Amino acid sequence: MDLLLVEDDADYADTLRSELTALDHRVVVAPTGPAALVEVERDRFDAVILDRMLPHLDGASVVRRLRDNGHRLPVLMLSALGQSDQKIDGLESGADDYVVKPTPAAELDARIKALVRARAWTDDGAETLRAGDITISPGQFRAWRDGRPLDLAKLEFKLLTELARHAGSFLTRAMLLERVWGYDFEPATNIVDAQVRMLRRKLTADGADDPIVTKRGIGYMLRG
Repeated sequence: MDLLLVEDDADYADTLRSELTALDHRVVVAPTGPAALVEVERDRFDAVILDRMLPHLDGASVVRRLRDNGHRLPVLMLSALGQSDQKIDGLESGADDYVVKPTPAAELDARIKALVRARAWTDDGAETLRAGDITISPGQFRAWRDGRPLDLAKLEFKLLTELARHAGSFLTRAMLLERVWGYDFEPATNIVDAQVRMLRRKLTADGADDPIVTKRGIGYMLRG
């Protein structure tokens, strides 16, 4: 695949580029956020590996700029910052995955491939899903709760859609990782839990009851 690696640590960038190249990827390196934005406009990439802490423009700001400019390519955020709030901020900015470095190139390769597979996710535009007071139009990429439009990021929308398809039944974290993220392995990070927390905040923003049920050791269920 064609990958854009955005990393200001030259030594780490060179090492990672060599390792990913050995895994049959073409890797272009951008050392800053502004340089990354320029590369995306002048070249075609399958995915972006983006450092969280960058000079001039941090990783979260880069993702927001990409999304605002209409670029939907998968973004894997790579950072030494592993605190939960940092992960949530990275995901809320529009990143598709968040990995704490150092991470082996083989795992990055697997995650990137999973993100690219997940990007191909599509739904029948005529289908409308309903679960309780939640209505979802996958084809229009829109969702409502009790008639109120929900402002959802891509992964939040995909997660809600998958939960709605199986409303009244529990979905395990492994099932959600495979169906929403395209992963066929269990990552070390709590990415499912983080996305569920963000989705819950938006579903209950107006004081409504939480429609998502958590069962420890099992997973999550959307009330029907």
